Amino acid sequence: MSQWTSSVGAQKLAQLLGSQHARQGHGVVTLIGGRRAPAYRSLADGIRLLVLEGRVPVAARLPAERELATALSVSRTTVAAAYEALRGEGFLESRRGAGSWTSVPAGNPLPTRGLDPLPPEATGSVIDLGCAALPAPEPWLTRAFQGALEELPPYAHTHGDYPAGLPALRQAIADRYTARGIPTMPEQIMVTTGAMGAAAAICRLLAGRGERVAVESPSYANVLQLMREAGVRLVPVAMADGLAGWDLSAWRQVLRDAAPRMAYVIADFHNPTGALAPDEQRRELVEAARAAGTVVVADESMSELFLEPELDMPRPMCAFDPGGSAVVTVGSVSKSFWAGLRIGWVRAAPDVIRSLVAARAYADLGTPVLEQLAVTWLLNTEGWDAAVALRRTTTRENRDAVVDALGRHLPDWEFTVPKGGLTLWVRTGGLSGSRIAEAGERLGVRVPSGPRFGIDGAFEGFVRVPFTVTSAVAEEATSRLAEAARLVASGATAAVEAPRTYVA
Repeated sequence: MSQWTSSVGAQKLAQLLGSQHARQGHGVVTLIGGRRAPAYRSLADGIRLLVLEGRVPVAARLPAERELATALSVSRTTVAAAYEALRGEGFLESRRGAGSWTSVPAGNPLPTRGLDPLPPEATGSVIDLGCAALPAPEPWLTRAFQGALEELPPYAHTHGDYPAGLPALRQAIADRYTARGIPTMPEQIMVTTGAMGAAAAICRLLAGRGERVAVESPSYANVLQLMREAGVRLVPVAMADGLAGWDLSAWRQVLRDAAPRMAYVIADFHNPTGALAPDEQRRELVEAARAAGTVVVADESMSELFLEPELDMPRPMCAFDPGGSAVVTVGSVSKSFWAGLRIGWVRAAPDVIRSLVAARAYADLGTPVLEQLAVTWLLNTEGWDAAVALRRTTTRENRDAVVDALGRHLPDWEFTVPKGGLTLWVRTGGLSGSRIAEAGERLGVRVPSGPRFGIDGAFEGFVRVPFTVTSAVAEEATSRLAEAARLVASGATAAVEAPRTYVA
C-alpha cells in the first residue's frame, strides 16, 4: 500500500506557491530565481511552508520533478535539489515506484488532543479560551427544565430507555427541517448525546479501522482525535483561502484518488476558520461525493449562529441530496444554546437510522430523558428562537470586542472576521502557535495552538481564538497573549510572571 493518501498536481502546486509569494510581498521569479537564496532553496522553503500551513496536506503525493519544473519554468535540476533538501529535513519521503509525498520531521510529540479541563482552583486566575462555548442563555435554560419536569411523570413510569430518542423530540427536530424546506420524518432522526455522540456513532457504522476518511484541513480537533482513536486513515483536504469555503478542485481530486468511505465537513461557520460554504459549493461537493461512493457527514452544530442579520444563509447540505444516500447530517444544541445540554442528533435515511439505533446497544444505550424533554420544550415553544436570538446578540458583541483587542495588542497577527460561528483562525506573525500556547498558559490565558486542528504537524503558525468572553475579559486575555508572543519572539519563555486575577 502506498504511503500517500492524496496528491497535488504541478499546476496546483505552482498556483499555491504563487499565492503564497504574493501574500508575502514577493514575486514568484524573485523568490525562485532571486539573489538572496539559491533557487532550489527558495523552492524547498516555499513547499515546506505550504505543508506547515496546511495548504498542502501531509501525506500528499507531489508532482514528478519534470512536471513541476515545467509548471514553474525552472530546471529539473532545481526541483530535484529542492526535493532532496526537503527529504533531508524530514518534509518529504520517497520510494521507487510510489513517488514522493509530504511528511513532517520526526521529533517531539505534536499537540493533537484537546486541552485538559481547568482545575477548580484556577477559576479567577486563568482565562480559558480553549473551549468555544458560552454560558447558558437565561432565563431560557431554567424555563426549559421547569417545563421538562412538568412533562416527566409519564416517562418515569417507563423503563426510560429510548435508543432512538424520545418520539416527541424526534418529531420536533424533524419539523424544524421540514420548516427549512427539507421534508423530514421522525424516522429519519436519532437523538444522541451531543454532536460528538453523533459523530462517534456514524464513524463506528461507516468507517471501520483502516478506512479512509476525508476531512477539511484544518478541522474540529475533537472529531479528528475521535477518528484517530477509531483507527481510520485521515485524508486532509485544504480549505480555500480566507473564508471562501472549500477548494472544490482539491476535493474532487481527493475523492477520485483516495476514494474515502466517508467525508466529514463543517459547511456552516467552520470550526476553526469560520468559513461559510455557499450553495454552489455544497451542491458540487455532494455530487462529487455521490459519484465517488463517499458519504458526506455534514456537521451543522454552528448553523444557527449567524451574526449578521442581513446574511442569506445557504441551504442545508442534505437539501442537495434528495435521494438521501449521500449526506448524513449531525446537529446539536450545544453551540447554539449551551454546551452543558448534551443533546445532539443524526438526520439520515431511515435505514441508516435503524442501523445506528441497533448498534447503540453496544455504546451508550440512549440519551438522558430529562435533557431531551428540556430541548423538546424549547423547540415546541418560543423558547428556542428567543434563546438563540439572545445568543447571537451576545456572540456578536463578544466577536467585535475580541477583534478590536487583537487589532490593538497584536497588529501583526492576521485573521479574517467571520460572519458567524464562535472562532477566529489567527496567523501568529511567523511565531510558533504551540510556543505561544505554552507561554500563554503560564501567563494565565489558555488558547489552543494550530496543530490541534490539523494532521501531523500542520498549522504551527496559527492559534484559534474563540469570541466567547466579554469585552473586559477579551482585553485582558489579548494583553496576556501579546505578552506571550513577545516572550516567544525573544526566546525567553522559561521565566514568566504568575497569573493575575481578573473579574469576568
